[in-house]
Amino acid sequence: MIEVRNISKTFGENRVLDDISILFDKGKTNLIIGKSGSGKTVLLKSIVGLHDIDQGEILFDAHDFTRMSFREKKFLRKEFGMLFQGAALFDSFTVEENVMFPLNMFTELSYFEKLERTNFCLSRVDMDKSNSLYPAELSGGMRKRVGIARAISLNPKYLFCDEPNSGLDPQTAIRIDKLIREITEEYNITTIVNTHDMNSVMEIGDKVVFIFEGMKCWEGSKHDILHTDNKYLNDFVFATNLAKTVKQIQNQDQNSGD
Repeated sequence: MIEVRNISKTFGENRVLDDISILFDKGKTNLIIGKSGSGKTVLLKSIVGLHDIDQGEILFDAHDFTRMSFREKKFLRKEFGMLFQGAALFDSFTVEENVMFPLNMFTELSYFEKLERTNFCLSRVDMDKSNSLYPAELSGGMRKRVGIARAISLNPKYLFCDEPNSGLDPQTAIRIDKLIREITEEYNITTIVNTHDMNSVMEIGDKVVFIFEGMKCWEGSKHDILHTDNKYLNDFVFATNLAKTVKQIQNQDQNSGD
């Protein structure tokens, strides 16, 4: 479980996060949504410690991350898995070397133990026999799957995904969403996904938090979204064709029942 309590963050005179409090559920896919510039990326980076917050607390299973020493934070980060936008693989590394990188950094396992774990993670994301390939030889979806394999290589308690479907076609995006959900449930991970993709929200949004102009404007489930009267959320959600279609179908169902 991850909890943020009353956190704020400014850059110069620009207040990017304003007194945000959220409880992210364990074993669930927790989605942060909002338009570009809303503060959702700064929120995610603050949670993992890439930004220092101005005030508030960030708790990992009741342990205050903001008060930890550098050594304590480094130790906790061994339990983080991160899927970056674009996968962020090392171009000069093979797939095997990319997935093995966190194991080399944070463990004292033998080479054969690390190779066994690497092969297991690649198998889990359906990337068997890709060990010797380089990122340039992979499609966008394959790179994302390798990124997920690397993110779970240390068997993390917390998984952070920044725009995991960015640049992917709809069919591949659905596959990545399904994989994130399966891994979250299978390993009982606390997963936080940063996205503006409403397809992802409707597919895997166990808990959804809407950020608007640096503030938490709404939270609920993907089902709650269809019934919200929050103007700002509706403006964001129903700007997509998918959400418009869902709303139309919902209205048709209601009319047919009258």
